Amino acid sequence: MSENDAHEENKKAPPPLPEGVDGDRRERVERRKASGQPPDGVERRQWQDRRKLRAREGRERYLDMVQKERVMLVDQGVSRSTEQLLDMAGAAAFSEQEEEGVRDRATGDLLRSILPVQSWQPLSIHLIGLTQGVLRIAPLHELNERQMKSLLSTAQRSGFQVEKIEAEVWDRAELLETLRKVQDLSADRCEKTLAQWLNDIDNGLLLNQFQRDMLAEALQMRASDIHLLQDNNPDTPNWIKYRIDGDLVPQHLLPPEAMARLTTLLKRDAGLNFGDKTTPKDGRFGFTWQGRNIDVRVAAGPQAQEGEKLTLRLLDRASLKGFDDLFRRHADVGDYLAKLLSPEIKGGGGLILLSGPTGSGKTTTLYACVQQIDRRRKHVLTIEDPIEYELRYATQWQVRPGMPGGSFADLIRAAMRHDPDYIIIGEMRDSDTVETALRAAESGHTVISTIHADTALQTFERLRSLMPPERERSSTYTLAQQVKAIMNQRLVRVLCQGCAHHSAAAEALNEHEIHMLGITPDTTVRTHNASGCDLCSRTGISGRTLLLDAILLTLGPGQRNDIYEALMRNINDIIKENGIIVHTRREGLIDLVTGGHVDPKLAVSYMEE
Repeated sequence: MSENDAHEENKKAPPPLPEGVDGDRRERVERRKASGQPPDGVERRQWQDRRKLRAREGRERYLDMVQKERVMLVDQGVSRSTEQLLDMAGAAAFSEQEEEGVRDRATGDLLRSILPVQSWQPLSIHLIGLTQGVLRIAPLHELNERQMKSLLSTAQRSGFQVEKIEAEVWDRAELLETLRKVQDLSADRCEKTLAQWLNDIDNGLLLNQFQRDMLAEALQMRASDIHLLQDNNPDTPNWIKYRIDGDLVPQHLLPPEAMARLTTLLKRDAGLNFGDKTTPKDGRFGFTWQGRNIDVRVAAGPQAQEGEKLTLRLLDRASLKGFDDLFRRHADVGDYLAKLLSPEIKGGGGLILLSGPTGSGKTTTLYACVQQIDRRRKHVLTIEDPIEYELRYATQWQVRPGMPGGSFADLIRAAMRHDPDYIIIGEMRDSDTVETALRAAESGHTVISTIHADTALQTFERLRSLMPPERERSSTYTLAQQVKAIMNQRLVRVLCQGCAHHSAAAEALNEHEIHMLGITPDTTVRTHNASGCDLCSRTGISGRTLLLDAILLTLGPGQRNDIYEALMRNINDIIKENGIIVHTRREGLIDLVTGGHVDPKLAVSYMEE
C-alpha cells in the first residue's frame, strides 16, 4: 500500500476546509461516498452551474482583445470568427448537451465524432442531426430493418436519446458529394489509401494522402502518439503503432521501402535533415483536421544498424481538458486551486507542484491551470522543454540545454526580471532549478511546476534530495513556507459504459478485496468486458480519468513551523498536522468503483501497489 494509505487511520479529526470550499457540498460528497451511491442530480447540476459560470467569465474576459485581433486579421486577409479566437485563447464555451448523461439533440458533426464510423459509414448514409429524439439520416440506398435496429442501438449506447430514425430523400448527386466530404472521418479510408499506395509505391500523391489519412485515423482513435519503425533488416517488421489509452496498438505493417519513403516525407515536413539517420533530432509541423489546427511534434533517432525510429506526438488543443472537467470528481481540490490561481492581492506567491510518472497527465493539468488564470490582467511566463501547446496571452520560453543562459535555472532567474505574476516550470530536474524556483516563490511569484515522484508525500522527499547539502535546512524552511498544494497523478482506464458487465461486488471480488474497497457485498459494480463492443473498438475501455493523491496546505505563514519540523524529523507526520487536507488514491478508487467507472479488480491492484 502507499504511504498515504498506511497513515490514513492515524489522521486526526477532519482538517478545516480552505476558504471558498462549500462545506455543505463536502458533507454531501462524504455521505454519498459512505453510502456507495453515485453522484446525485443536485451535485451534477451544481457542477454544471459552476462550469457554466466559469466558462462565461472566461469568454467575457478576453472578448474585447479578441474583437480587436479579429479586425486586424481581417485586414491581413485571415478569416477567423470570434468563437474560433476565443477557443484558441482557451475560453471554451459550455455546452449543456455535452454534459448531459443522455442527449436528445445533436448536430451531424457531433454524431459523426461520437458514433463509431463502422456503425454508419458502411451503410452509405449521411447523418443529418438529432432533434427531440428523432435521428434524421439521408441514405444512399434503402436500409433494411436489421440495419436500422443496429444503428438505433449504437446511437442509444453512445449516450444519445434516440427514439426513432427518419430517412430523408436527397438528390443523389448532392448526397454523393456530401458523403465524399465526410470521408476524412472514415477509419476504413486509411487502409484503402495504403493498399492503393503499396500497389504504386512511387506515386507521391498517394503517399501524401496516406500520411494525412494516417494522422486523421490516429486522431479519430484518440491516439496520443504514433510510433514508426523503419529498418531494412528482413527480420525486423516495420510497424506503425498508435498509443491509445496508454497502450501501443500495432495498426499498419509496411514493407521497408514504403516505410523509408513515409519517414522521409515526415522528416521533410518537420524541417529535419532527412538524409541523416544517425543523429537524434526534433521538429514539428501542422495540419488541419475537422476544422482544427493540429500540431505534430516529430522526434527522430537511429534504429539498429541502418534503420530509424520516428515518434509523432499529436497535439490537439481541442483535446485539452478544462479546469472543471479535470477536477470534476475532486471539487474541493479544484476550488482550492482556483483560489490560489486568482489571488486578490499581488505578491501572494507560493508553490504548486504536480508529480507523477511519465505519461500521468502532468502537462495536461499544467496547461489547465494556465487556462484558469486570467491572462488578460496577469502575466504568465512558461519555461518548457519542449513547448507543446502555444498559449495565447502567455509568454513561452523554450529551454535550450548546453547554450549559455538556456537552462531551466537560468531562464527562471531571467524571468523574474520580466515582471511575471505566474512562472510555469515544465519540470524540476536538478538542484539549481529547485533552488531558483524556491527563491522565485519566496519573492512573491506563484510558481507551478512538475516533478517525478510516486506519491504526494514522496514529492517532498524528492525535492529535498535535490537540495544542496550545505543549504538543506534553509531550503527546507523555504519549502515549508511556500508550498501550497501537491498533487500526485495517475491515469486510470475507464470502462466502456456501453458494454461493461453489471454484477454484485460479491460476485466479482472475494471477501478480502471487498473489505479493502470498503463497500458492501451487494454493492452493484461494473466489470471489464474483454470482448468489448463497437463503441470501444472491442477493447472494453473508453479513455482514462484522473486519479489524485493530493496534499493541500491551507495554513498561513505563521502556522507552518510544524510543517518544517515534520519535514526535518519524519515526513509522514505532515499529514497528521491540522490544516492539511489529504486526498488519498484509495478514496478516489472507491469513488470510481462505486460510480461504475473502474473495474474493481483493477482498483484493488492499484491499492496493493
